[in-house]
Amino acid sequence: MDFLTMAQERYSVRSYSQAPVEEEKIEKILKAAQYAPTALNFQPQKIYMVKSPEAMEKLRFVCRYVKDAPMAALICYDMTKSWKHAPDKLDSGEMDCAITATHMMLEAWEQGVGTCFIRGYNNRDIIGMFNLPEHIKPVCILAMGYPSEKSHPYAKMHGVYRELDEMVEEL
Repeated sequence: MDFLTMAQERYSVRSYSQAPVEEEKIEKILKAAQYAPTALNFQPQKIYMVKSPEAMEKLRFVCRYVKDAPMAALICYDMTKSWKHAPDKLDSGEMDCAITATHMMLEAWEQGVGTCFIRGYNNRDIIGMFNLPEHIKPVCILAMGYPSEKSHPYAKMHGVYRELDEMVEEL
């Protein structure tokens, strides 16, 4: 499948089969994360794979949006490794994690694995539940697994795109 077709067809999966994702597919998804560009290539991302039933129950306790996903990736960054731009008080960690998550979502879709980017949780709950070190900042969760037979795009606006001339302007 070419990239634009894949980008157009991919959607956030919210209904998962309970079939386990094969380790070789998980490895490819994690390789996509490894190859994601980061500011100055500092690579501050830290990914926790949540796979055991016990860990998934903990995750569901602090984030109801994970629902029936059989596994998830908790994408964080190490605040001691992220690039800082002092004049703007910018810490690249969150952007680096968003890029990493995008690479993972697209590779997952290529492998037939669905994902859903989730930000609806309290970071303190995640940090406490998984006892994360204080220099590790959670950015997002990628719920992950094979889409169920009833899976479909949830958003009413899925497949509706603004015209390019509405969003692109030359300077």
